Amino acid sequence: MRLFAAVLPPEQVVHELAVEIAKLKRLPGAERLRWTSRPGWHFTLAFYGEVADDVVPDLSERLARAARRTSPFALALSGGGQFGHGKALWTGGYGEVEAMRLLADRAESAARKAGVPMEEHRRFKAHLTVARARDSVDVRPYVDLLREFTSRTWTVDELVLVRSNLPRSGVPGEQPRYEAVARWALGGAG
Repeated sequence: MRLFAAVLPPEQVVHELAVEIAKLKRLPGAERLRWTSRPGWHFTLAFYGEVADDVVPDLSERLARAARRTSPFALALSGGGQFGHGKALWTGGYGEVEAMRLLADRAESAARKAGVPMEEHRRFKAHLTVARARDSVDVRPYVDLLREFTSRTWTVDELVLVRSNLPRSGVPGEQPRYEAVARWALGGAG
């Protein structure tokens, strides 16, 4: 199954972001972007790709340990940016981003120790992708609007293992479906 470790924003924050995205979608040229749907809004901590079913229990055990070793932390969505000359538009994280970076490092390490082949390590960049484009798009107006955005702050108190089900229908614009496979309380709470 195709898996990744993530931090998911709570519904109140998702709603605030949805209001902001609605403004962005009214800008000229917004139809050139493929907007990520609300169920796809997450911070990817570590992307695992296809993971064999027999590896998932060991990975899960190691992720549970990583969660227990990480204290809950405060986070908000804030600002925006782009990757790939307008091929991805995102909003960032604000607050205890270093704590999330530590959790991302632990989620990657858990995978390596469980035998999940990982690409070479890339420095974690706290971002939540809101839109993508096949070709380069000038997203500066979107980034400018996002610069003013900051959501309410929430306490990140869980690590989530997410399964990504890729579209198979061939229908243009179909989004992946995401399903939480497991959740672990941070700091051993809960």
